[in-house]
Amino acid sequence: MNGDLQLNADGSLRHLLTLDGLPARILTQILDTAESFISVAQREVKKVPLLRGKAIFNLFFEPSTRTRTTFEIAAKRLSADVVNLNIASSAQSKGETLLDTVANLSAMQADMFVVRHAASGAPHLIARHVAPHIHVVNAGDGRCAHPTQGLLDMFTIRQHKGSFHNLRVAVVGDLLHSRVARSQIHALTTLGCPEVRVVAPRTLLPRDVDSLGVHVHYRMETGIKDCDVVIMLRLQNERMQGALLPSPQEYFKYWGLTPDKLRLARPDVIVMHPGPMNRGVEIDSGVADGVHSVILNQVTYGIAVRMAVMSLLAGN
Repeated sequence: MNGDLQLNADGSLRHLLTLDGLPARILTQILDTAESFISVAQREVKKVPLLRGKAIFNLFFEPSTRTRTTFEIAAKRLSADVVNLNIASSAQSKGETLLDTVANLSAMQADMFVVRHAASGAPHLIARHVAPHIHVVNAGDGRCAHPTQGLLDMFTIRQHKGSFHNLRVAVVGDLLHSRVARSQIHALTTLGCPEVRVVAPRTLLPRDVDSLGVHVHYRMETGIKDCDVVIMLRLQNERMQGALLPSPQEYFKYWGLTPDKLRLARPDVIVMHPGPMNRGVEIDSGVADGVHSVILNQVTYGIAVRMAVMSLLAGN
């Protein structure tokens, strides 16, 4: 169903809602297109005219600084007209439905909606009801997916490792509440990564973890041993219900990434984190700021990847 909704009849991309079910050729096309946009950031005038005259609406029903900012920068570098909606003071707070809000914005000649919502499936709902010429990008929905974050993480890995076909990757932390982790796992398996590990306490693993095609580890020491890539996840305290962990200090003791634990990975390991980081909880500052960290690279690459997504959608 996701594939039918996301792809046009000719197989080109119409919406980007999830990486689950998207073919490797589409993921590779996005990564290759992002490669061509990296150089734009080095120019004196950081703009290309690909989306000139297009109106892109950022609909963020959930707080975000990094994702919203990089989408806005990406759209402006493509010369689009960008509208950021303050949802807290919009018609949503007055009782208007999500689809009525979208219908009214569509009447203002919107060409694309970038949607972040706490409810899983909200971008899919919007995509089913917009006119054929309007595109929808999921900027994170509930626990479901965060496809552009997954893609920028794949771009980061490809930039530093070249290929996915000989990598051992560990995704560590709060998988239960992480939409990013699902997107990362779908992308890694689709792009041919032979071994994807998830490393977490049992209380932070989703029930369907075995269906994701991953190797499950409950101890940090075995989980990251000999890995080429270690992706740390944020503890999403705002989504936790009940006592899933004893304390942040206890979590850091067993699951936090420290220089000592990182020595178990391969010597040329790269360390990633989708942000925002909780230093001293998921990751030690010595690792976050150390030679193996590519965390700031992820943020930089995020602009090029989001430019690639929007330009490909607008061209279809």
